[in-house]
Amino acid sequence: MVIRRGLRSILVTFALYLVSSAVVGYFLFHAQHGARGLETLGGLREKFGEMETEIAALTSERQDWEKRLTLMRDEAVDRDVLEERARAILGRVHRNDVVVMGR
Repeated sequence: MVIRRGLRSILVTFALYLVSSAVVGYFLFHAQHGARGLETLGGLREKFGEMETEIAALTSERQDWEKRLTLMRDEAVDRDVLEERARAILGRVHRNDVVVMGR
């Protein structure tokens, strides 16, 4: 009986260590590879960098468009911008323009 109690206490202790190490291993695995893990964090940082460059490009494009719109909105419309837009919409060219046809 004394041997059984000693063996039982060793087995129970071993089982507790085994279960607790399995739980810790489970959480460590998901901390590294899970949906909110460290690997996912690196991917999100790369996406964030790409989006920041895209935002910078779109911001500069928006500023260009705003500059062109201010030329069109003033009381005295810029003649070059007006002529450019009219040619683009109507599909016309001036007789002194050189037209280069691509393939």
